[in-house]
Amino acid sequence: MTQAMDPGPSPASNGKAPSHVGALVGLAAGVLLTAGMALAVRGWNHTAETNLTTPEKEKPKVAIADQAEVAYCTPQFKQVLERVLHSCGLAAEGEGARRGCKPADVRTFASISDDDFNALFTPLKDRGGVIMFDEGKDDLDDSAKRLLEERWFARKGARYFFVVARASKTGSQSKNNALSHRRANSVMFHLKQLESDPDIEQKVGLLWLGNEFAQLSKEYCGWPTSRPSEKCDEEPINRSAFVSWVDCRL
Repeated sequence: MTQAMDPGPSPASNGKAPSHVGALVGLAAGVLLTAGMALAVRGWNHTAETNLTTPEKEKPKVAIADQAEVAYCTPQFKQVLERVLHSCGLAAEGEGARRGCKPADVRTFASISDDDFNALFTPLKDRGGVIMFDEGKDDLDDSAKRLLEERWFARKGARYFFVVARASKTGSQSKNNALSHRRANSVMFHLKQLESDPDIEQKVGLLWLGNEFAQLSKEYCGWPTSRPSEKCDEEPINRSAFVSWVDCRL
């Protein structure tokens, strides 16, 4: 019986692709590579063109105080501010923490004269406001609520909201101390009604000065007040509560 002979590898294969097939494969790979590079360059050009003609989306801006570290943030103001934060409860934590400052407290921690204390707040004229009250009263009328709300929502990134309540010279000192305290609390109560912020007492600093410390002169009638159409002098301007956001780097 004749055994079939293995012909062995054909000349065409010889274990390797023919030279003309390898050339075709190389040519195809080169064409694909060139096309891929062209598409990539085209994509880069399109991206660059888009970046040049389309503004990049703005990143969220960090809220900062509009006037922080300028104007009112003087070394003297910072010194008084820091004492207010610690003495009037803004730096305190926990239930029962002390809130607010009465005239004796201000005189003790501030170590500052009446006129100098008021002068510290002068640069805040454009961002502050004066909430006016009727004689002997502590309730906020509609115009007082509007001004208070305007100032409260114009935060501009500031950290602390100050309420400095006073009373006029009419009446006894003890009566006016209590009256200015109630006026400061009326502002605080309304702020709590505006928004349910559990940390609001760490933002609002209350000072009630009665009629014995830092009385306002009639020049303050030129500040934004809740009763701009009413006659103003030293009596009505001190039946008030000054309000303003404050932010300085301590």
